[in-house]
Amino acid sequence: PGKKVLIVYAHQEPKSFNGSLLTIAVEELTKQGCSVTVSDLYAMQFEPRATRNDVVGGLHNPEMFNYGVETWEAYKRGCLSKDLVEEQKKVQEADLLIFQFPLYWFNMPAILKGWMDRVLVQGFAYDLSKSYDFGLLQDKLSLFSFTTGGGQEMYSKEGVGGDIRYLLWPMQHGIMHFCGLKVLEPHICYAPEAVSEEKRKEMLTAWTQRLKTLWKEEPIDCSPEWYFK
Repeated sequence: PGKKVLIVYAHQEPKSFNGSLLTIAVEELTKQGCSVTVSDLYAMQFEPRATRNDVVGGLHNPEMFNYGVETWEAYKRGCLSKDLVEEQKKVQEADLLIFQFPLYWFNMPAILKGWMDRVLVQGFAYDLSKSYDFGLLQDKLSLFSFTTGGGQEMYSKEGVGGDIRYLLWPMQHGIMHFCGLKVLEPHICYAPEAVSEEKRKEMLTAWTQRLKTLWKEEPIDCSPEWYFK
């Protein structure tokens, strides 16, 4: 009880299966006494592009624009754009970050990738000397909950898509672990569009059940072995 959760949600339709997963998470975690905040990226019309507009006022080097350097300097000066400051505040306050989305092209949708690109700036989420186990967002948990188009057998070592864990390497390891967050086992709903209504209900029930004991879970071993062994 009293834990703070941020759910970053990337789906266009509230009545979608992803929308149902979001609703369940909000209801179940709230019932546990958690305080839940949702960043509904499409509803917010979140800007996914990393541009000059992310810096308010003058540039550190007006001669040549370097996004990484400029946002780092702007973060230190308190001169990032308002939407970024708001999202960073939500991240800062959260004990757990849940990312809810449909898998697009073996990856997260562009709007969610844009959130990662823009919100997790140097100085806020990591520093050159402070990354991975020493990242600036230590003591926070993260969880990727997503749906796929293909069935589970497609995403196995023997399947045409290869092991689903290969796809999680850039997201979980390259972003979350890099910024110091601990990573919980992903929650994957395979091909909800291709299964029976009954199977979909089972998937939703499984998510509800998992959320009930979520805080007792141990994070995964953040090493290449988890992904590639």
